[in-house]
Amino acid sequence: MAELIISVSGVRGIVGDSLTGQVAFDFGRTVASHLLQSKAAPTIVIGRDSRRSGPMILQAFSAGAMGAGASITDLGIVTTPTVGLMTRFLKADAGIVITASHNPAPYNGIKMLQPDGIALAAPAIAQIRERYEAHNWLSGNSDTIGHYATDSRGHAHHVQTVLQYFDLRQIIQKRYRVVLDSINGAGSIPSPMLMGKLGVELIHHNGSADGQFAHTPEPIRENLTGLCDAVIKHRAAVGFAQDPDADRLAIVDETGRYIGEEYTLALCVLNRLMKKKGAVVCNLSTSRMIDDIAARFGVTVIRTPVGEANVAGRMMQENAIIGGEGNGGVIDLRVGPIRDSLMGMVSILELITATGKTVSQLVAEIPAYTVIKHKMEMDRGRADVLTEKIARHFASYQPDRQDGVRVDFGDRWVQFRPSNTEPIARLIAEARAPIDAQKLIDDVLAIQS
Repeated sequence: MAELIISVSGVRGIVGDSLTGQVAFDFGRTVASHLLQSKAAPTIVIGRDSRRSGPMILQAFSAGAMGAGASITDLGIVTTPTVGLMTRFLKADAGIVITASHNPAPYNGIKMLQPDGIALAAPAIAQIRERYEAHNWLSGNSDTIGHYATDSRGHAHHVQTVLQYFDLRQIIQKRYRVVLDSINGAGSIPSPMLMGKLGVELIHHNGSADGQFAHTPEPIRENLTGLCDAVIKHRAAVGFAQDPDADRLAIVDETGRYIGEEYTLALCVLNRLMKKKGAVVCNLSTSRMIDDIAARFGVTVIRTPVGEANVAGRMMQENAIIGGEGNGGVIDLRVGPIRDSLMGMVSILELITATGKTVSQLVAEIPAYTVIKHKMEMDRGRADVLTEKIARHFASYQPDRQDGVRVDFGDRWVQFRPSNTEPIARLIAEARAPIDAQKLIDDVLAIQS
């Protein structure tokens, strides 16, 4: 049986194996019971990505939560940032997203949000996990069962909220042609609405929210060759790719070159700092490009452990003007404390409009690094042992232990960290020269043997 992963990213597992209808039902009553500690008759906003298993997991979770006394507002198929926005808009006590983000189709998950839309922090997740494993949940009766309602305003509210922070008139005048790959996920619905408001000629690939993923969902180079070809074919200004719940964004430049997820945050940071200076927050796995861009404007970069809850929480503490993660996740607190591909797409279009430069020209002006990402299948126990071994090996370099282990060597760094969402570990290295980045990877792999 596969492992059911419970982490700061929520609950994630393989449907029919570690994640069943019963598990979802039990988590529904667990979350409701957790909320009932501080409020009678709590309310929960819930939405899902387009996976085929979504209705089953959503309905099972909702039944469990309602049975314990919580009321449910079902948004239907929406993006993860939409759930965050609607949780605040409806003044709910929690938000739930039924999604496995970038994981393949056999997976699904349950992501939990606080009333302000930010993902639950580790202490709250730990409390919920303890309650779930102890079967410490409530069951109501016909008098205490929660109510069920639907709300279809999510997409329109999301688009309207994002657009109010940008110079739409200038973008509309350009009449850009854009190719978008929505992977037949939740982004398929609001993205055309957004592009229409921007006067964009949209060539929409995989734009049916039916959950039939046309390729492996994670928006990385090897999965987006079709998008690259389409940008060339249609002579588009830019190509965008979303993941199934549309909180991550990858970019293809006007030449059809995949520039990757790391540049998503870098370019959005550049656009934001051109208009206002302020602190920037990103995680430890994000490229040094952010530091180089921040240095142009004399502002601070603050690093956190991986996980948008960690980044968003620190952003709120520091009153940061922008932040995110190098996996294509952009967070702007004006819209919400959660990664948002819609915000990212408009920001990129505003940047090329304001500068008069193409995406490739903007990328060429940012100091280039090579990032190598290596994925290693292993359970959490083995990953933790290897983390300690690597930390001891590089002890003289004073490794950062906020998230796994990261070792900095001036203009290069390497990080090894157990995943919060899969039974894998991630090994990431960055340096100016590819040979130097690969050497860091090889050095860590040698420690494993």
